[in-house]
Amino acid sequence: MKTFSERVLEAVLSIPKGRVSTYGRIARACGAGPMASQSITAILGKAHKEKGVIIPFHRIVYADGSIWVDEVHCSKRLALYKKEGIILEKGNKIKDFNDIVFDFS
Repeated sequence: MKTFSERVLEAVLSIPKGRVSTYGRIARACGAGPMASQSITAILGKAHKEKGVIIPFHRIVYADGSIWVDEVHCSKRLALYKKEGIILEKGNKIKDFNDIVFDFS
C-alpha cells in the first residue's frame, strides 16, 4: 500500500498540462481530509529536494482559483501558465477556473 506522500506525488504528477487542481482536491484524491492539504507543499518539496522530481507546482492553486507567486518564482511561473494556455485575471486568479480544474474523478 502506498503512503500518503507517495499518493500525493503520483496525483500531482498526473495533473495534465493546461489544467490545475487545488490542495484540497489533491488531499481528498489521496484519501485524506482537508487538514492534510496543509502538508502537500512540504511533501512535494521533499520529493523534489531528495529525489530530484520535477514538480509542476504551478498546477496547484488555491480553492478560489488564485495562484501563489513570489518575487523569486514569479516570472518563471507566469511563463509556465502562458505556455500551457492558462489565463490569469487581475489579482492572480485563474480565468475560467471551473472549466480547467482537474478533479481526479
